[in-house]
Amino acid sequence: MSLAGLDLNLLRVFDAVARERHVTRAAERLNLSQPAVSNALARLRVALSDELFMRRPGGVEPTALALNLAGPIAEALDRLAETLVTQAPFEPAAASRVFPLALSEYAEAVLAPPLLAAMARDAPGCMAVISHADRTNAVALLEAGAAQLAIGVLGEPTALYTRVMMLPEDFRVIMRAGHPLAEGVLDVPRYLSVPHLLHSPNGSRIGAVDDELARTGQRRRLGAVVAHLATVPEILQQTDMIMTLSGRLARMLAGAHGLACRACPLEIKHMRLSMIFHRRFEADAGHAWLRRLLLAVAREAAASPETHP
Repeated sequence: MSLAGLDLNLLRVFDAVARERHVTRAAERLNLSQPAVSNALARLRVALSDELFMRRPGGVEPTALALNLAGPIAEALDRLAETLVTQAPFEPAAASRVFPLALSEYAEAVLAPPLLAAMARDAPGCMAVISHADRTNAVALLEAGAAQLAIGVLGEPTALYTRVMMLPEDFRVIMRAGHPLAEGVLDVPRYLSVPHLLHSPNGSRIGAVDDELARTGQRRRLGAVVAHLATVPEILQQTDMIMTLSGRLARMLAGAHGLACRACPLEIKHMRLSMIFHRRFEADAGHAWLRRLLLAVAREAAASPETHP
């Protein structure tokens, strides 16, 4: 069927019923009466020659055609709403907007707490929805529209994206209090004498430490690889493993869990967080506000005495 004879306002009704699976709740979502929604559905059924939604206990069940239409219609309406929002002036205190972000676990640990505190204070009607990002999926999330910006230790993107460099970083070594390496000189031979714990959300067994060791023909022995930082403190408390990670995160974990924190004996090239976003958001006032806020949060983290040795 052609769209020429279809009232596109009916698609909003279709989308609400498809999301709610209930006519009354769809009416409430749209601020319409139930008869108005039922009338719109009747018009759609005639236009599309399909029942679309079948009544069942507790709501309605979509037909095969409705299931096939639900995704494209929802995406089209969401993209239209997003486009209209980006063209409007942005007043943080009065705004109501969802910002989908993709952050590495390190970026989330360091930046999310002060970011969300600032948003709660300055833009209480806005919300950040954070998903995980790393080198393997950040650009894919941006391309799919699942995130409007990504922050992590990321490579150089294509010309479609803008990249802003953020926090420079050093490396520290953490271990349980009372560990044999917690006292005395921590040189490379002692550093390599014990098993190491590696944090790798994508399961890789190669980190910045391994790249640096490879340049000098040395290797470390991995004791384990974990996907989530939440397990790290307890693992270190119960084993002789040590862990090398970004300085800010190392200090946070050490301070919160009573771990020993020492300078890394290797001269590892400093990593640096970067923010990547599609160039179509450069003129988006709300997006620009969020970028400025993130950069301010990163500057404060860099200037904090707690983030330096």
